[in-house]
Amino acid sequence: MKLDTILLKNDVTLSFEVFPPKVTANYESVKEAAYGVAKRKPSYMSVTYGAGGSTGGNTLKLAKGIQEEYGVTTIAHLTCVGATKEGIRQALTQMREAGIENVLALRGDRPKDFEGDPFTEYHYASELVEDIQAFGGMCIGGACYPEGHVESENTQEDILNLKKKVDAGCAYLTTQMFFDNNIFYNFLCRVREAGIGVPVIPGIMPITRPSQLQSAVRLSGCNVPMRFRSIVDCFGKNPEAMQQAGIIYATDQIIDLIANGIKHIHVYSMNKPEVVKGIQESLCKIIYTGGQKD
Repeated sequence: MKLDTILLKNDVTLSFEVFPPKVTANYESVKEAAYGVAKRKPSYMSVTYGAGGSTGGNTLKLAKGIQEEYGVTTIAHLTCVGATKEGIRQALTQMREAGIENVLALRGDRPKDFEGDPFTEYHYASELVEDIQAFGGMCIGGACYPEGHVESENTQEDILNLKKKVDAGCAYLTTQMFFDNNIFYNFLCRVREAGIGVPVIPGIMPITRPSQLQSAVRLSGCNVPMRFRSIVDCFGKNPEAMQQAGIIYATDQIIDLIANGIKHIHVYSMNKPEVVKGIQESLCKIIYTGGQKD
């Protein structure tokens, strides 16, 4: 099923992101974790794509398997950094043959070991969106950044670039993680004022280890409220307590979003079925999450 059809329904959706293995040797263990998330029957799932297409084959394999084994609609991520137009056409053809109808179009970060200029045939995600739209048959999503993309000079420029992606064919947008919902609400107002009317799906990251938070701040520059810093400082040295606290904090964000009229939430699961289960069970009387009963 195409995602725009799912998003048109009046139901609240709770979806989860998983990632494929970086090396094929680890495929079975990663598949087991990702399938563990799929068993929880989320509204849909997305499968990430390694830098420079390094996990492209496993992305497709995992997305296809989730759909076929569990009947869960999947979105395959696709990045254009270091890619050729011919390579993108081949990837889209393989997706179509695998029954994948949804793609998240991303520019992607510069691969660490890439030689030469990785931005020759594609410079921006909007160019990738245009080519996917021309290819046809795909529901296209894009990424957005409530606190601004790290490479943008200011938030105004970031919103203008976002509108280019939507005008090129994005049917929905999914945000980078944030830990303060007010940041999302302010961003949503700016997006609507810019004439962007597609669904904007908040991305929530349950932090279950202090190192996750450090990585999030380093890579995205996202703001961490003092309230959450205190939680990490207090429970960070106790893995079980930190996981529970991270699930509770993320669930609290989700509850607040739903209470303020946001119908679709995407969670970065980090391939942790136990985290997915904790969030679903915490919301079982608030929304129907489709979670599997033990």
